[in-house]
Amino acid sequence: MNDRPKFFDDLAGVAGGAISALAGLREELGSLARARAEEVVRRLDLVKREEFDAMAELASKARAQAEALEARVAALESELAAARS
Repeated sequence: MNDRPKFFDDLAGVAGGAISALAGLREELGSLARARAEEVVRRLDLVKREEFDAMAELASKARAQAEALEARVAALESELAAARS
């Protein structure tokens, strides 16, 4: 025979359903918050960190190439000046 009244079984079922509903609501609110944040980022025309890092790396490489070319031009100019003397 069952020692607990049916009321407690029903109450446990309702509590379990409420907990699962709250978990679903939490996930839905999290998704909504992420969507809103992404919308704000798009509206503000902000870039993502990965894109920024990629562009910073390209700029660093371009700067290094420009410095190498400046050194090469300076060397060629000094050779040309020496050849004219």
